[in-house]
Amino acid sequence: MIEKDQPQNSPETVEEKTSAETGISAEDGITAETSESGQLGQGELTNLLEDARSKADQHWDQLMRTRAEIDNLRKRAQRDLENAHKFALEKVSQDLLQVRDSLELGHQAAQDEQTDVQKLREGTELTLKLLVDVMNKHGIEQVSPEGEAFNPEYHQAMSMQERDDVEPNTVVAVVQKGYLLNGRLLRPAMVMVSKAASGAAIDEQA
Repeated sequence: MIEKDQPQNSPETVEEKTSAETGISAEDGITAETSESGQLGQGELTNLLEDARSKADQHWDQLMRTRAEIDNLRKRAQRDLENAHKFALEKVSQDLLQVRDSLELGHQAAQDEQTDVQKLREGTELTLKLLVDVMNKHGIEQVSPEGEAFNPEYHQAMSMQERDDVEPNTVVAVVQKGYLLNGRLLRPAMVMVSKAASGAAIDEQA
């Protein structure tokens, strides 16, 4: 028989007994559930930190290698540029060596009093032709504008002559020939220019 005055166990009483028997409080249970449901443990955080540190070290190493490669490329480009400036005339110099050889041979021949002057003249002409060929090969063009209209971009007037047989502002004589390098003026031709008998000034815009 059950006595009416004996209290029945409520849910709160059962929970307290269970906690007392197991030694786990309600708060501990909530923390455990939260940890299992999404929060990371200390070990997992340590692993993530080590992984991030390893990737950072790899990226730093790649950055250092890239910087070293760029520095090497820059130094190589600078060295190539210096060599290009230093040896830009290498081909021209090689071609000029044969001109110098020819001049030295002609000079040695001229030292002999018995040397035929005609042969010296022929040798000089051959040397001059050789020099002209070398200059043409490397884009050096001669400016000899006798009989042409005066052009202030390529000609420098040294004096003027009154002439009735040619048009005014015509080059009547070349005192010194000019030269172009691939179309760019190296030295203007020094010339004498005609003018009308009335003494009209040279037209610089001709």
